[in-house]
Amino acid sequence: MSTGLAVRRRRAATGPDPKRILLLHGLGGSRSAWAPLAGHAAGRLELWEAELPWTATGDPAWSYRADPGEALTGVLRAVPGGADVVVAHSFAANLLLEQVSRATVPMPGALVLISPFYRPDPADFGWTTIESYLHGLLDIVEEGLRVSAPVPLDERIRRGMARRVRDRIGPYGWMRFFDAYLRTPLLDLRDLTLPTLVVVGADDRAATTQDATALAKTLPLGRLEILPGCGHYPMIEKPGPVAELISEFVAAAAPALAETPQESR
Repeated sequence: MSTGLAVRRRRAATGPDPKRILLLHGLGGSRSAWAPLAGHAAGRLELWEAELPWTATGDPAWSYRADPGEALTGVLRAVPGGADVVVAHSFAANLLLEQVSRATVPMPGALVLISPFYRPDPADFGWTTIESYLHGLLDIVEEGLRVSAPVPLDERIRRGMARRVRDRIGPYGWMRFFDAYLRTPLLDLRDLTLPTLVVVGADDRAATTQDATALAKTLPLGRLEILPGCGHYPMIEKPGPVAELISEFVAAAAPALAETPQESR
């Protein structure tokens, strides 16, 4: 079943009381990033996925011709009946958090934010921070290629592939990411009463455990899970534990999901 190019159902649910889960990939990623997790997800979770404009193979013009928040809104509207839970990784997690906090998207019943970027105070950003993330993008992309490759890649080949992905993201794409990061201290999250699970790898050097901890503490119904031996791509590196966390979280959030009006999704 599909609603067009943007959103498709990866897997139907089995059993009673199914829940619709929308999966959103990060900058330079693709919906294939969710394949490992889908193999471990509980049967009662109906999985939907989107190929977002910032995919590694998409048109780079997304970064300067349109508002990525509008793309996110369109994707959420495209899920038939609305998403009960939205699971978003990295850049998509930040866009989702911002749009939900401003009530500019159809509201799901709960959120799972994997490897989100967050700082509580504008003073937390300095020139060294910008420099670090500017040069660190290549390492983040290369890490994604390393953990997702079906067979180990030669280091030189992997680095070359990472450069091509980084160059396709381009300066405008990077600015979209960092601009979203810079806005996180300005988000009013005090009234965001959606149950929210924040998942981060203990070894993530990009979206750090400090970021995730600060975000979970700021959210009224935030819950933090730090996965040991894991970097920026927990759903690829630790798909079983992440799927289990999501299943437990959805079960715990079931009363809130039941109370979310369909028309708000």
